[in-house]
Amino acid sequence: MEKFIENLPPMDLMRSEKMTLVQLIIPAESSHRAVSYLGELGLLQFRDLNADKSPFQRTFANQVKRCAEMSRKLRFIKDQISKANLLSSVRPVMQPDIELEELEIQLAEHEHELIEMNSNSEKLRQSYNELLEFKIVLQKAGEFLVSSGSHAVSERELDENVYSNNDYVEASSLIEQEMRPGRSDQSGLRFISGIICKSKALRFERMLFRATRGNMLFNHAPADEDIVDPVSREMVEKTVFVVFFSGEQARTKILKICEAFGANCYPVPEDITKQRQITREVSLRLADLETTLDAGIRHRNKALTSIGMHLVKWMNMVRREKAVYDTLNMLNFDVTKKCLVGEGWCPIFAKSQIQAALQRATFDSSSQVGIIFHTMDAVESPPTYFRTNKFTNAFQEIVDAYGVAGYQEANPAVYTVITFPFLFAVMFGDWGHGICLLLGALVLLARESKLSTQKLGSFMEMLFGGRYVLLLMSLFSIYCGLIYNEFFSVPYHIFGGSAYKCRDTTCKDAYTVGLVKYQDAYPFGVDPSWRGSRSELPFLNSLKMKMSILLGVVQMNLGIILSYFNARFFSSSLDIRYQFVPQVIFLNSLFGYLSLLIIIKWCTGSQADLYHVMIYMFLSPTDNLGENQLFWGQRPLQIILLLLALIAVPWMLFPKPFILKRLHTERFQGRAYGILGTSEMDLDVEPDSARQHHEEFNFSEVFVHQMIHSIEFVLGAVSNTASYLRLWALSLAHSELSTVFYEKVLLLAWGYDNIVIRLVGLAVFAFATAFILLMMETLSAFLHALRLHWVEFQNKFYHGDGYKFRPFSFASLTEDED
Repeated sequence: MEKFIENLPPMDLMRSEKMTLVQLIIPAESSHRAVSYLGELGLLQFRDLNADKSPFQRTFANQVKRCAEMSRKLRFIKDQISKANLLSSVRPVMQPDIELEELEIQLAEHEHELIEMNSNSEKLRQSYNELLEFKIVLQKAGEFLVSSGSHAVSERELDENVYSNNDYVEASSLIEQEMRPGRSDQSGLRFISGIICKSKALRFERMLFRATRGNMLFNHAPADEDIVDPVSREMVEKTVFVVFFSGEQARTKILKICEAFGANCYPVPEDITKQRQITREVSLRLADLETTLDAGIRHRNKALTSIGMHLVKWMNMVRREKAVYDTLNMLNFDVTKKCLVGEGWCPIFAKSQIQAALQRATFDSSSQVGIIFHTMDAVESPPTYFRTNKFTNAFQEIVDAYGVAGYQEANPAVYTVITFPFLFAVMFGDWGHGICLLLGALVLLARESKLSTQKLGSFMEMLFGGRYVLLLMSLFSIYCGLIYNEFFSVPYHIFGGSAYKCRDTTCKDAYTVGLVKYQDAYPFGVDPSWRGSRSELPFLNSLKMKMSILLGVVQMNLGIILSYFNARFFSSSLDIRYQFVPQVIFLNSLFGYLSLLIIIKWCTGSQADLYHVMIYMFLSPTDNLGENQLFWGQRPLQIILLLLALIAVPWMLFPKPFILKRLHTERFQGRAYGILGTSEMDLDVEPDSARQHHEEFNFSEVFVHQMIHSIEFVLGAVSNTASYLRLWALSLAHSELSTVFYEKVLLLAWGYDNIVIRLVGLAVFAFATAFILLMMETLSAFLHALRLHWVEFQNKFYHGDGYKFRPFSFASLTEDED
């Protein structure tokens, strides 16, 4: 057996790539180019040798700061391009390579130019808005003044009588009075005209009424044109108002309220001739400003378009430069300050590629000294690296979401590729719904190249990332649906005629009276005649329940077998003898035996009650089985299996902690004398010295850990087997839901001879199928399949205590940023 296992081909996908710790000694003049070439290669993960230093204390902190500043300027330019509704060129034009220093100067110039253009444009826009508001106020306020002109003549006499101590002065605008400070009218009727946001108009009027105690007249009208807010760049609806009042105190209050509400006040002369003259002047100035604004926008867009042609290249360049300097900050200078020393992890297969890249960097930088690259001994565990492609990556991500595999630990993703979609399909089995999922997966695959370059939402990104998972889930759903013989819950005679017929040739009620078998069994899947029969539900429940237990026992045994391969790979004979062997014995003595009984019962057609057999196997194992006996020698076999299960529990619990204690004692029994003859300096220098590895052995901690592990496995064997019954439960729920929607919605609507009712029924059926069965049920089955893999399968062998290999790579950097 050992020779057979040793002769098996190596399982490359099962184990992560072999890693090695390497050291690089790079001359300062070629360090930047060397790190850049390693970033293009993307196969070396640097270790941070300056973890104790803050970012500001590192060697290349100034360069990182400069790159961050350039990134800020590029983001500013990108925002300006997007605000101007211009598209930056995805394919940048060909141009000679530009140095970082020159790019820094150019970006500073472009930013200064854009800020200056924005400032000028904002000032012009503000002037334009003020003139536009002035024009609107002149038009609307002029109408108010004309309409109130007839009242002014009749009120003059009253004003002269009331204010007899002053000469009558014609009411004029506030601004005109301010322009002619020598003239003042403390008694006449005054007015203030202006414009305010429509949303504030009602509150503004109330505040004016309260402040003047009702001694004012407020007229308002909506502005004919919306005005651009210079801050938010949005169109704002505004209202023109004219407030008539009397007295200097009222004027002061009204002006303060206008200022508080952000209302703009404009002088409007009462003379119609002056109004028309000012309106013409304002219109001319508006036309000039509009022309100036359009020219400024064209010039700004032209400048942004020319920058946008190079924006993508510049952003990539700055992003790469910043990443290079961040990586250089993880390196240390040597004693001479002429070389940088770095350490990192790389796959063994990549050593030659890394050496070639370093040699190229030395040659291109014209360095007189080559880069030294050599391997080192490592104490810590290396990172985990699996080479995946676009098909296997999604399944690897499903496993990694639970926990990243330890270094060279068995990879569950190898089996998850098949078992995950298959267990999903067991719960989702309906080949009609499977075809719908398949069409969705094929659409994603057909548009793969287009969608991979687009910015997707979170849901679509998740769906697109799992397109191959969806493809396999749909294919297995079609397969299981054919076994269940369900097409939107309707059975079909696809593989021939039924094996059953009604008892009487004239019976019309065969589905309730009963069927008799008259020919061989249906060749593939469930016979369609079970549909609607009295025994349909008991038969399908029994079939799916037993099938769930069989699938669960097989998958749990696979997990235990993988724990053997792990123990054998890491040369842990203790785990094989005192963990793998008792676990296999315990699980199969109980639930392996139950699976055997299920298969024998299916093959023989026996009517034995398996519940009774399993219960009384524990309660009274020596009693006669009677009619529940399935084969000869069953009772003594049950006693033997029960004894083996009882023996397996202490076998798992006791030997391993005591053997570990004995091995630890033997290992360090003669080390104490060796340590006495070693100087303190040698112990500090030697990383693999006995003192560092002589850790205190805590027997109670080891024993408690083993006891927890043993109890967890014993209880888990029962609970995990029961957990696999979710395969039966969800399959039953999916089937019953499909039946309800088909019979109680579609068939019920089709029973009416009315096209409207039929169309409504069809729409409700399509909606329920799409959103409940194809979305909610798919998500439910997906999550349950995830639980079965994470808990029931992976807890038998998978520790998931590793960490991912994250090499310094420009490709992953671009993906993260974009």
